[in-house]
Amino acid sequence: MLKFSKEQRIFEIGGVKVGGQPGELPTVLIGSIFHKGHKIVKDRKQGIFDRRRAKSLILAQKEFSLKTGNPRMLDVVGENSEALKKYIQFVSELDDCPILINGPNFNVRISSMKFAFEIGLEERVIYNSINYTFSEREAEALKDLGVKAALIQAFNPRNPRPKGMVSIIKELLKAAMDAGVDRALLLTPILDVPSIGLGAEGLWMIKNEVGLPTGTVPLGVIGKWKRSTEFGEVSKKMFWAGALALSQAMGADFIIYGSVAKARYVFPLCAMVDAVIAYNARMSGLKPLTRNHPLYKIL
Repeated sequence: MLKFSKEQRIFEIGGVKVGGQPGELPTVLIGSIFHKGHKIVKDRKQGIFDRRRAKSLILAQKEFSLKTGNPRMLDVVGENSEALKKYIQFVSELDDCPILINGPNFNVRISSMKFAFEIGLEERVIYNSINYTFSEREAEALKDLGVKAALIQAFNPRNPRPKGMVSIIKELLKAAMDAGVDRALLLTPILDVPSIGLGAEGLWMIKNEVGLPTGTVPLGVIGKWKRSTEFGEVSKKMFWAGALALSQAMGADFIIYGSVAKARYVFPLCAMVDAVIAYNARMSGLKPLTRNHPLYKIL
């Protein structure tokens, strides 16, 4: 199993620790809710949704998180600030996990972050996200509001390969730190099924270069893969398992796994891989930093 030569930082956001060497902490699993295409949303502009179904999905992720030992976060997506604020209020009252605030532009994100701060969530929210379009106006808005935790995307339109991911992360990380961000989560992009490997290699390279919590998003492309069902009804879930295991084996500290409805499959899969990684690391003298780890919860 991997051990990074670079010292690995661990951040705590909303009571959830993320980062470190493989085997020290379990993979943080992040489900998305209210995203485009999520059928529980009835009116995307006004933020009207099926509250009963949303509650069921949120509590199901929480249940599997507690059962496996894998920490959870929620990626809350809104089309505009009016809708996003409603979602944030609802989610924050159901679960105490960290919340990624995800909007289509920085004005929506900043307005929604400000609302989250006003209702006492400043230690639980993560700005999602800083990317290659990051501007001085956005940086000033982050600094003025006092945003400390942010997701930074490694997508590099000039060079989408792993080396390009590393170079743009270094640029954006400096800009984010100048804007006051001191807990950055770094995310490698995956554009199609073949690039799942590039995303995994990119996260390994980034962790080895900068030593900060890094993750990826490997499952969404499988859902768009037209040939994924050619091997039977369960084939898609088998492909999920392969993509998740590869990402974890390459050192992923967190995984954004797509719709929170996948939680019942994703958490047991990742817990098993985490337990195996931690057992191997322990044989090399590296012990888990928490007893609430899949190594102790499921084996």
